[in-house]
Amino acid sequence: MIGGVTRLFFIGDIVGRPGRELVRRGLSALVGRHRVDLVIANVENAAAGFGVTPDIAEELFELGVHVMTGGNHIFDKKEILPYFGEQPRLLRPANYPEGAPGRGLYVARATNGVDVAVLNLMGRVFMTALDDPFRAARFEVDAVRARAPIVFVDFHAEATSEKVAMGWHLDGRVAAVVGTHTHVQTADERVLPQGTAYITDVGMTGAHDSVIGVERSAILQRFLTALPQRFETATENPRLHGVLIDADEATGLAAAITRVSLSAGEIEALAATAAPRP
Repeated sequence: MIGGVTRLFFIGDIVGRPGRELVRRGLSALVGRHRVDLVIANVENAAAGFGVTPDIAEELFELGVHVMTGGNHIFDKKEILPYFGEQPRLLRPANYPEGAPGRGLYVARATNGVDVAVLNLMGRVFMTALDDPFRAARFEVDAVRARAPIVFVDFHAEATSEKVAMGWHLDGRVAAVVGTHTHVQTADERVLPQGTAYITDVGMTGAHDSVIGVERSAILQRFLTALPQRFETATENPRLHGVLIDADEATGLAAAITRVSLSAGEIEALAATAAPRP
């Protein structure tokens, strides 16, 4: 706790083993260095770039992730379906139709004792046509405000316009609206006029000498020939992308948002200088 402020750390889309390895090597040191109270991560690409498995989810929880969000790939691995009933801290977008496994909202107790609601939503522009995310956002936020002073939103969407619109839609009602899905970190982070931290896309935690996490050669062949290709998770130049958000516990609004972009070497250096765990 930093004088009435709860610090959230959100990790952008974790892609495959390279992304998970960055979390394994650096998360503890990052939490210590920045005095993080709650860690949230998007994990819908954590299993070889497509979906997440129960074993991988458990691994990430053990590494210090408190709540996980998803998106259009969250159900790609069939073994994850029953896990949603066992683990409420793994979310799928709240605007999935009724009958989909899991839930889109979880109220977490941060390490400083403050309750933080994490809401996962998915856009509809150039995406699967789910229920209206804007109406779902208002409904879920209004329902949870009595239980949690701070609300964090991961909006998993393709179109920049839809993400920006969601930021304005929830400005002054939540601490943060952060975009995921496109895997390219944008430089438009700011606190909106009514106090909501916003960024169009947090970026990707995985191999950046790639095409959004996938080996370049297969993607190039797909564009050049229009023929199907086997996509493999890339491994070169892994980077961890995320954002730090300071949320005022009295108002539930943001005081600051800071982008994080760290190479594997920078993470190793940070971990080497970090104080050992007690």
